[in-house]
Amino acid sequence: MHRFEQVKMLRKSILSFLSLFLISFLSFLSNSCAGSAASAQEYFSIGMAYFELGKFDEAEKWLNRAKLADRTMVASTYNLGRIAYETKRYEDAARLFESILKKDGDNVLALKAAAYSRIKTGDIEIAEKHYAKLFSLVPESADDGYNHALILFALERYTQAEEVLQKYPAALQENKDTMLLYARCQAKLKKVEAIDSFSNWLSVNTDAKVRYEYAQVLEDNTLYARAIEEYRKALTEIAATAVNPKKYEVRFALARVLIIADGDNAEGVKELQGAVTDGFNDIEAVEKLLNNRISAANKSGIQEIINNMRKAPAKEEAVTDTP
Repeated sequence: MHRFEQVKMLRKSILSFLSLFLISFLSFLSNSCAGSAASAQEYFSIGMAYFELGKFDEAEKWLNRAKLADRTMVASTYNLGRIAYETKRYEDAARLFESILKKDGDNVLALKAAAYSRIKTGDIEIAEKHYAKLFSLVPESADDGYNHALILFALERYTQAEEVLQKYPAALQENKDTMLLYARCQAKLKKVEAIDSFSNWLSVNTDAKVRYEYAQVLEDNTLYARAIEEYRKALTEIAATAVNPKKYEVRFALARVLIIADGDNAEGVKELQGAVTDGFNDIEAVEKLLNNRISAANKSGIQEIINNMRKAPAKEEAVTDTP
């Protein structure tokens, strides 16, 4: 047996022994406390020891005793909230953390924990209020700033989200999640700066969905040649089974820009037919392409695609109705 394996086994044995010893000691201590008047601090210590061992049921029992023994013990309530969160009882967790905030509205740990819990319960607006209060107290946390901006983005408050992210210039240069959220905020606000933000992100990261978003920003800013290039790159990066976006959605976007950029070139209509063959079925979106300056041949080609799309549902019904 290699020495490394021997050391590994020895370490495992020691940890197992210590865990058994600690559990035995806790059991002894629990019995002692049960038989005598113990202090809230003793209950709390036992509860936290069980918490560290991952024995949440036991931890919850002792922390509740600590809370009852001394109702001012905020730590017990906070850690009961942590247990509720760890065991996915997010409503209970939020209630416990917010009970602390009713007595101490400036409790930073409780604010942060309540915000996390409210995100899990889907109460985004309540989570945002907790983050807003948190940042009035401790504005320097980039991680919490990102979470706050993410909530604002979900609430479609893009200007505020962008303003929050701008407070963390280092994160905007180094943290890929922060960089991407910033780019998305700018895109929603129709800012031309989104082009550079997406470009910077893609210079060190690869993601077909992000490249698709980047191409859309380029298209919105009439940079058609670059948009075509990025849509084509996205098609090479996206998986056939991708859902957001689907491959045929990217093909349609490419077809759209090809038709807008050069209405006389048949390549756009060919790409459009490929998108429809792959599954694109938004007839209204295809009809809008006829509003562009395009050649008579391309207009005829698009109209033929539309006619075939309209016939497709009827064909499917006919097959379904066949006995």
